[in-house]
Amino acid sequence: MEPTKVLPIIALGSLVTVEYGGWALLSFLTAREGLTDAQKQFFRAGHAHAGVLLVLSLVFFLYLDRTDFSDGTQWIVGLVLLAGILAQSGGFFVHMRLGASARPSFGTRVTRTGALLIAAALVALIVGIAQA
Repeated sequence: MEPTKVLPIIALGSLVTVEYGGWALLSFLTAREGLTDAQKQFFRAGHAHAGVLLVLSLVFFLYLDRTDFSDGTQWIVGLVLLAGILAQSGGFFVHMRLGASARPSFGTRVTRTGALLIAAALVALIVGIAQA
C-alpha cells in the first residue's frame, strides 16, 4: 500500500487514544485524590501536543503525496514524523511519572528528541515540495 494512504489511517487511529486521554484527564481532574498540580500540567501538555500534532500530520500527509519522493522515502519521512509526535507528546507523560518539577528528566529528553524528529520530517517535506 501507498504510505500516504496508510499513514493517515494510523494518525486517525491514534486520535482515538487522544480522545481516551481526554476522558482519563477529566477523570483525574474530578477525582478527590488524583494528580498533583505538576502532574496535571504535564498530562495536559502531553495530551494537547498529541492531539494538535496528529491533526496537523493529516495536512503533512496531503503534502507528502505532492512530492516526487519514492514510496520508500515517503514511508521513512512519514514514520519519522509519527515517531516524533509520539516522542514529543509521550515525553510529557514520562516526565509526569518519573520527573521532578522544574528539573530535566528522561521525559524531557524524549520530548526534545521528538521535536527534532518532527523538525527533520518537516525539513524533508519542504525539500520534497520545493523539488516537485
